[in-house]
Amino acid sequence: MSKIIRTEPNKVLSRAVEYHGFVYLQGCTARDTAKDVKGQTADVLAQIDALLETHGTDNTRLLQALIWVKDIRDREGMNEIWSAWLPAGGAPVRACVASNMADPRILVEIMVTACK
Repeated sequence: MSKIIRTEPNKVLSRAVEYHGFVYLQGCTARDTAKDVKGQTADVLAQIDALLETHGTDNTRLLQALIWVKDIRDREGMNEIWSAWLPAGGAPVRACVASNMADPRILVEIMVTACK
């Protein structure tokens, strides 16, 4: 039986789950919700970088991204930071939708799947 590795699990979720060389991350939100969408996106991507590194991979190995923005009009600003963060030619499959957030100060949430 293959081992499942859970990073920082709690009663509700794990920050990441690794199984068979795939790494599934939680939906990450900004730690500082006073920032604009670009600042929140940069914070989220830094968290994603750290979680991927914990599991021995990085953003060059992304397979899928799910992105929620509070206001779809913020998509352009989020995409500016997102596109600069992605390696050239390394964009994953992706969905980006507007959504009511659990906390109204959260402007963006990103969840990715990567491989090792």
